[in-house]
Amino acid sequence: MDLSGKTVLITGASRGIGEASVAEFAAAGAKVVLTARSKTEIDRIAALYGDQVLAIAGDIADPAFVTALIDQTVAHFGAIDVVINNAAALHPIARVEDADIDAWSKLIDINVKGVFYAAKAALPHMMKSGEGIILTVSSGAAHNPLEGWSAYCASKAAAAMMTRSLHLEYGWHGISSMGLSPGTVATQMQRDIKASGMNPVSELDWSDHVPPTWPAKAMVYMCENAKKFAGQELALRDPDLRKAIGVA
Repeated sequence: MDLSGKTVLITGASRGIGEASVAEFAAAGAKVVLTARSKTEIDRIAALYGDQVLAIAGDIADPAFVTALIDQTVAHFGAIDVVINNAAALHPIARVEDADIDAWSKLIDINVKGVFYAAKAALPHMMKSGEGIILTVSSGAAHNPLEGWSAYCASKAAAAMMTRSLHLEYGWHGISSMGLSPGTVATQMQRDIKASGMNPVSELDWSDHVPPTWPAKAMVYMCENAKKFAGQELALRDPDLRKAIGVA
């Protein structure tokens, strides 16, 4: 897909990978809609790009908001071509017996239901146009359990299966569903992990983490080559992928 003129929705866009992705997709010529709960932060980012970018604040865990988000995106830019499911919560970081029930449930609402809501709302528009991309930020935690991360690991595993389900059901409609496992990235999430002191990820040095621009570049590359990667989950640790995006 040539991203020039295409409309890309990025969730969790107020910081980290999401914020970096706004810059990379805008540089590729896309029209970008960014969303997060913090209106102040997404308005700050959107102001850097003028009419090319639209900021819509809200909670991705609210299905009514997500439906309105997609409708507003289509009304403003005329289409929804790419959905980047980046929004994710990490807390609670706690062993199962100590985990707060409400926090555990809220994480599932964001990390799993948010992906479902965005896909469900965007699919009719994509099917009408005969093409589209749904790219979900995955994690090594989707495939390997880590102490204290029962909610996060379970949610990322569910989101990874959601990607495979979308590919099975809608690949033949021209819709490419795929995932990117970015590894550990130098964002606020890693600061929270470090502060928890739980499991080996918290013991990593800051220098072990890649900058958020790397996964952002990888997602642009994957969207530009969506048919090649449809149905797959790519890992940014792969040296071939790093070479392809120029960060090897």
